[in-house]
Formats: sequence, C-alpha cells, structure tokens
Amino acid sequence: MLNTIIIEDEKNARQGLIDSLANIDANVNVVAQLCTVRESIEYFKTAPQADLIFCDVQLEDGLSFEIFSKVEIRTPVIFITGYDQFVMNAFEYNGIDYLLKPVSEDELQKAIIKYRKLEKHFSNQPSLNNLVQYVNTRKKTRLIVKKGLENISLRLEDIILFFTENKIVYVVDKWSKKYLVDRNLGELEEDLDDNIFFRANRQYIININYIKGFKSYEKVKLQVDLIIPELNYCIIISQETAPAFRKWMHEA
Repeated sequence: MLNTIIIEDEKNARQGLIDSLANIDANVNVVAQLCTVRESIEYFKTAPQADLIFCDVQLEDGLSFEIFSKVEIRTPVIFITGYDQFVMNAFEYNGIDYLLKPVSEDELQKAIIKYRKLEKHFSNQPSLNNLVQYVNTRKKTRLIVKKGLENISLRLEDIILFFTENKIVYVVDKWSKKYLVDRNLGELEEDLDDNIFFRANRQYIININYIKGFKSYEKVKLQVDLIIPELNYCIIISQETAPAFRKWMHEA
C-alpha cells in the first residue's frame, strides 16, 4: 500500500487528484487531505508521515514551500501547480517531480512510477537507508524569506549574510535588500553549506563569496570586511573562533 497525503486548496482539483490516483493504482491510499500552509504545518508536527506527498505550490495562505522550511518532513514530494516558475524551488524541498496543471492520469502515473523506481534503487543501496534519506540530505540552494506579506524564494548564493537583532532574524542579499526569515540562526546553520557559510558569532552568519578580507581587532580578535562596504556591519570573530575562521578561509 502506498500511503499518500494531498495538499491542495481547490476542492475540485483535490477530488480530481484522488479520483485519478484511484484509477491509476488501487494500492494508493490517501491518508490525509490538507488545504493550507498553516493546517499542513500543524498536521506534520504531530501526525505520522506517509510514503509520498502530492502538493500544490500556491495555497490560499502562501507558498507550500513554507511548510517544508518550518517542519522537518522526511517524505518525498510530487509538486503540482499551474505555473512553471517554481520548478527549481520544488527540488529543494523534497521534490522528486513537478507536474503542471491540468495533470493527466498518464503524467500522474509516470510520476508514481518514478517514485517507485527511486524507492527501489535506494532500498538496495547499503550506504543509504531509503529514498527519504536521499531527499533530506541534499543541501538547500534556496530559502523562503518574507518582505511584508510576500513570501519570496531567495537563492542562497545571493545572500551576503544572516543576522539577528532583537530576537528577529534578517537576511541581506547582494543588492543590499533586507528580508525576514522565520528561523533562528542555529536552525539556519544546520541547513546551510558550511563550505560557503560561517557562523561568525552569536549575531552573524556570513557568506564567504562576499568577504573582502579580515584584519586584527583588539589584538586577539578578527574583524571581517565585506565587499559591499555600504552595508556597514561590524562583524567580529572572537579569539576562540578565529582559528576555525582562518582555516575555513584558507581552505575555501
């Protein structure tokens, strides 16, 4: 039995997907139907996860990518949407396939076959327990950030730094634009590629590609200079962290 979860806010589209899955494979079992980002986050916090998720990208209260950035979901996802602009984002959030509406039963069947092939492949790999581990160990290349009421997909390579101020975490991109992110620096640090991002101190995480250099500060500390001086952030590396920072810079 293939236990699935459907995240779709349009009633007709949701029912059409359920009917199509039933026609394709009698062994597909829909264990939950979710309609919003908020409902999905609450569901995944407490409910057991399924084998596969079918997920619309644009829900009534935001982009579904926000679900996967806020809750650890160890389940592969087939994203379904009416727009192709989100295709690259999908593969950063457990996505194994991306289908454009209206989805035909033939396309849906191919997506399920793809899932089963991947599952079979990884189940035979001694170094990987299963497909779930595969889709969750890839480093993300995008991050969902907020600007007012808008959710924006920002490429990590365009981010200069993350910093916290008054318990709020901000993101600054290479155009000096500032956004909010609903995660603390510790959580972000776990997901970021440590070859590119470094936790400078309790306040900052910095991107090596935007570091101009560093110099001594108060004899035992280091001060980092960014290639965009207009940002005017004073980033200080402590005496304890300085050796690790030097090593990180030299091995980049």
